[in-house]
Amino acid sequence: MTKEKRQIFIFLIFALVLLAIPFFLHESYLLTVLVFIGIHTMLAVALNLLMGYAGQISLGHAAFFGLGAYISGILTTRFGFDPWLVIVLAALCAAAIAFIIGFPILKLKGHYLAMATLGFGIIFYIIFNETVSWTGGPSGLSCIPSLRIGEVVFDNDLYNYYLIWIITLCVMLLSINLSQSRIGRALRAVNDSEVAARVMGINVWVLKVQIFAVSAFISAVAGSLYAHIMTFISPTSFGFNISVELVTMVVVGGLGSIYGSFLGAAILTILPEFLRVFEDFDIVIYGLLLIVINMFMPGGLISIFQFLAQKVGLKTKGKTGGNA
Repeated sequence: MTKEKRQIFIFLIFALVLLAIPFFLHESYLLTVLVFIGIHTMLAVALNLLMGYAGQISLGHAAFFGLGAYISGILTTRFGFDPWLVIVLAALCAAAIAFIIGFPILKLKGHYLAMATLGFGIIFYIIFNETVSWTGGPSGLSCIPSLRIGEVVFDNDLYNYYLIWIITLCVMLLSINLSQSRIGRALRAVNDSEVAARVMGINVWVLKVQIFAVSAFISAVAGSLYAHIMTFISPTSFGFNISVELVTMVVVGGLGSIYGSFLGAAILTILPEFLRVFEDFDIVIYGLLLIVINMFMPGGLISIFQFLAQKVGLKTKGKTGGNA
């Protein structure tokens, strides 16, 4: 089996398992958790394209998540826009903002870039809090309409599950294809060495801005879907802690791995259920988790599965060689 066919086979199995899960679950709470895992997977994939492939850190992706949510919420509740149209408009708006600010911000490197994106995220968090007449301020924005297709209204856990995961699987598939394309190879070259990438004729600056915009686009789509599923949003859902959680998801799952993004999102979505006893100290737990993963498993948890798959592959080859 060729590498391309094997990857298609793995993705199909992955998609079929996810789409079959509701047939084996009877608790709506578990479906709700899985819906949030889907949204977080989209966010982690978006950030992984920037961090894992292009090697550019961002501590402000919660801003794009919030932009998508608030643009969808405001335009549908106050102006009666079609929600599906607004999702596209919100994503394009977030991508345009990322494209504009990307040119000055992505000239920075290392902790300077981290601080710049952190400042960007804080600015939008303040905007969400202070523009009370539009966003509702700290009290939040309510009565956001649920999405619908014809007579089907996505207002229950089962419908929301399939809506989110079909879109998430599409995002994952497009991201996998992007990572394996000429652009993906160029991004990995930039991650390895920007100087070498420039020597090879890659326009590093423009490429980084483009992937920043793509990442913002996906994050805003996730934000819009979040708003229409929750039907209520508030600034606390798009603060600094969310950005830290997203970075943790990417690092824990595995930098440069789309499936690792899913793994990190699943773990970091379920983990807070066990951290409730720590109350406001959960951010400390995330920090410790980042340190441990970076020290003992720099490839993320996905590296365990990759190692096992490699072992199985080597054993299979050994048996084939022996029989021959």
